[in-house]
Amino acid sequence: MSALVNYVRVSTSQQGRSGLGIEAQRQTLARFAETEGFEAVSEYVEVETGKGADALDRRPQLAAALAEARKLKCPVAVAKLDRLSRDVHFISGLMAHRVPFLVAELGRDVDPFMIHIYAALAEKERALISQRTKAALKAAKARGVRLGNPQLAKARTFATARIKADAEKFAANVLPVIREAQKGGAASLRAIAKVLNDRGVRTARGGKWAAPQVRDILLRAS
Repeated sequence: MSALVNYVRVSTSQQGRSGLGIEAQRQTLARFAETEGFEAVSEYVEVETGKGADALDRRPQLAAALAEARKLKCPVAVAKLDRLSRDVHFISGLMAHRVPFLVAELGRDVDPFMIHIYAALAEKERALISQRTKAALKAAKARGVRLGNPQLAKARTFATARIKADAEKFAANVLPVIREAQKGGAASLRAIAKVLNDRGVRTARGGKWAAPQVRDILLRAS
């Protein structure tokens, strides 16, 4: 059986997506090796984005897979072409390492030229999708459609209101102590803060008082 070096990659934002997870890629590569008569001699797993012209510098596992494949004179296999990269220039650069790549979803007989073609088509499709998305968002905005996640906006509004209510409630509880300190002769913000600290009163976050926190309470009361 011919040797094969497997390379699996996920980005932190893609680990849970169907078809792109580590186990899904492993299963695809295992079926490919069994069908095509290969034996996977090693596997390199990378958690890293595929973006950027310097992507190989930030992907040590891919560099290690290339080195081992060059030593064993065997191909590097990936489940999907975009596990190498979504950038045709980057894939072209990989070809310069003179290590053959096999893409399980494309089959064993796809030559390097066709891999370039598939990469170019994928890159072009991404560009078109991006253009269409931007155009659709621009048109929706022109029609007065509110963009964004309404549930997220609602949650943020609720959280902001809750924080404000808690702050006002805390200020109302502390204000009588501050007034008492003022009546006792604490004329400055720093002096009031010292009285609060001496009495063991904590700020809303559980810390010690300083002049700015006292000022905030007084501003709320004004």
